[in-house]
Parts: sequence; structure tokens; C-alpha cells
Amino acid sequence: MEDLKNLSREDLMKLIEIHAKCWLAHDGCWFLAAEEKYGMEAAIELDTLACGGFSRVEAGRIKRAFNIQDAGGLDALDKALRLRLYATVNPQSIERPDGNTLHFKMLSCRVQTARRRKALVDFPCKPVGTVEYTEFAKAIDSRIKTRCLQCPPDNTENTGFACGWEFTI
Repeated sequence: MEDLKNLSREDLMKLIEIHAKCWLAHDGCWFLAAEEKYGMEAAIELDTLACGGFSRVEAGRIKRAFNIQDAGGLDALDKALRLRLYATVNPQSIERPDGNTLHFKMLSCRVQTARRRKALVDFPCKPVGTVEYTEFAKAIDSRIKTRCLQCPPDNTENTGFACGWEFTI
């Protein structure tokens, strides 16, 4: 930690981005290894289990580190979503159409962009994302309900975003 304390703000920001990209690369490498050994269906099942656990841990750590209160509602979720690792590597937007609803959209996704660059079909991440976002939101406030707006394998072409989630309370 002593070396990190001596870094400039600019270098710390660069390091956060590197760490987030490395985390995502590790996740991808892990998934590809599981897919190669066990097949796509089993890899998605394992990824779903892992993402649910990770999302609860990530939400809990963000809550503690940034003093986000329990049962803080959609305001707490809004703040926490902006502090996730994904916020570092994927551009996103958050809209509040009314006081009881939050729309979160991943504007582009590094995973899907890489797959398209390699001429692969989109990764069908909806089952994983449903667990991931549901568990993250519940860890912030157990009253929050999650609904998928769109996520591959849904057709996301010409929609302006890679995946979208609605949270209500």
C-alpha cells in the first residue's frame, strides 16, 4: 500500500481502470475455460452462481466504504451502481423516470464488443445479468425489484444500449 500512497491522482485513476479491465479479463478467461471443459450451458450455470455471490460482496463493500445506509432505496442503488467495477470499463446511464423507478443502461459492453470484433454471436448473458443485477440491488435494499429491459440474447441492435435494467421500489 505504501507504493500506492505515492501515486498521483492521475496514476491512481489509471490504476483503477487497469484493475477493472484485469478483473473483467479474468472473468472472461475463467468463463472460456469453463466453457471449453464443461460446455456453454454448464459455464453459464457456473457463471450465474459466481456472479450472484460476487454481486452481493461488491454491493456490501461499496455500502460500507461509502456509508450507504441500509434500506436507502433507489437513491442508494443509484450511488452504488456508479461505483461498481463495471462503471470503470463500460459507459452507462442512469435515468429516474419517477420517484419509484430507476433505469440503468449499459451503453456499450466490452464483452459483446470483443465478441463482435471476432465475428462471434453475442454472449447470451441475460440469465447471468438477471441474477447479477437482482442480487446487487437486493444487497443495497431488499425492497428493490429488478426487471430486465433487454439483454442478449435479446436483439440489442439499433437500441442505443447493450443491456438495460429497471429497478422499482
